[in-house]
Formats: sequence, C-alpha cells, structure tokens
Amino acid sequence: MKILVTGFDPFGGEPVNPSIETVKLLPDRIGGTEVIKLEIPTVCHKSIAAIDAKIAECDPDVILSIGQAGGSPAIDVERVGINCDDARIPDNEGNQPVDEPVFADGPDAYFSTLPIKAIVKRIREAGVPASVSNTAGTFICNHVLYGVRYLCEHKYPGKRSGFIHIPYLPSQVVDKPGEPSMSQESMVKAITAAIEAIAENESDIRQGEGREF
Repeated sequence: MKILVTGFDPFGGEPVNPSIETVKLLPDRIGGTEVIKLEIPTVCHKSIAAIDAKIAECDPDVILSIGQAGGSPAIDVERVGINCDDARIPDNEGNQPVDEPVFADGPDAYFSTLPIKAIVKRIREAGVPASVSNTAGTFICNHVLYGVRYLCEHKYPGKRSGFIHIPYLPSQVVDKPGEPSMSQESMVKAITAAIEAIAENESDIRQGEGREF
C-alpha cells in the first residue's frame, strides 16, 4: 500500500506547525506501507491543488491529512468534512471566505473513508489519547478534508482519504497558560499507529465513540 501524508505550514502567527513537523519524522515505510510526505500551504484551494498534483504524480492508495488543533488535549480523528468555508482569521495569503462552499457543485458533507474507530483504538493501544471528532471546524483543515474527498469522488475513484487533528507542541504553549499540548514523540507514535490501522482495516470496526454534546 502507498499512503500520502500531508501536513500544513505554520499559520496564525505560530512559529511552527506540529502537523508538518510530525509528518517529516514519520518513517518512509511502516510495515508494508510506503509513506509519501507532503507539506501543503495553509491557503484556500492552493492546499487542495498541491494534494491533487501529488496524487497525480505518485498515485497513492490513501491520502491522510494532518492538521493542528490548538486547544485539543488529544489526537482527534475526524469523521466528516462540511461544504463550508467560514474563516475566523485570514489564511496565509490573506483569503478569508465567509459562508462560502468549498466546491459549489459538491454535497453538503463528505464522510472520511478511513477506518476512524480502528485508528482511535490503535492510537490508544500505542499509549496516546485519541478520540473521534465530529467537526473539523470551518477553516483550512475542514477545507482540505472536504476538498480531498471531493477530488477522490470526482477524479480519483477508489482512493480513501481522511483527516487527523493533533495538539500544540509544548513549545507552542509556553506563553499560553492552561492550553494543552503533546510531545512530538507521542504525535509521531500516534500517526504511525494510525497508518498501521489504515493498512490493516479496509472497513471500520464497530465501537461506540459518540459524544453527548
């Protein structure tokens, strides 16, 4: 199996983005899976275009995108992306869409086609806290989750894709009292476990991971 793993460049005034730093540290092979790594810009549509070009070049079986979720204490495996860009802050090129569709001809939402519950289970088994998340926000992370599924549905049928959010690094919360963070080592361990679960599970396991709020 071949998996394309993407991470974003820093945004919002942060000096680093844990997503691309984690992606860089992944092994080139995890079991029988070849890992292809790609840094993408935190920019509307350019992020999706960069992934599109890499898919065309490398023909991966799976596309796994990683993003920063400042304030989260755990690895959040996303269930769904919605067809809505509603940016609280500008992206890295000053774009700030409000209540605009990611793709005007797309459905209201796309669900991840990755085994999200099997991923959560494997990450926990690796000793890292993880949960299923039911919202990827409305900024570039959701934009990419939705946009890559749109690409797969319209241009690359049969390819699986999904999104995982990871917390701040400890260095990012030095001036953010009370904000949670996670070590780089734990993040790499978590994404490695996620890739193992993806390779081993064509379909998801049945396990209650809903939330009451």
